[in-house]
Amino acid sequence: MSCPVCEKETVAAYKPFCSKRCADVDLAKWLNGSYALPSSDPDDAEALFEAMEQAHSQPDDPLDEKLH
Repeated sequence: MSCPVCEKETVAAYKPFCSKRCADVDLAKWLNGSYALPSSDPDDAEALFEAMEQAHSQPDDPLDEKLH
């Protein structure tokens, strides 16, 4: 079995990774949102669509609106 991060041979202590570094790299990807689990729930898609619409309708800089 190879490490999913660097493809080196795995080490039992860090399985499925080859080292603590690769395990930490993988964890960081999960924590910063680089990895995501797909969803087929229509409510998730609707919530995303609404959030995108709301973000698009808001001014980029709230202070800019006060200056005009």
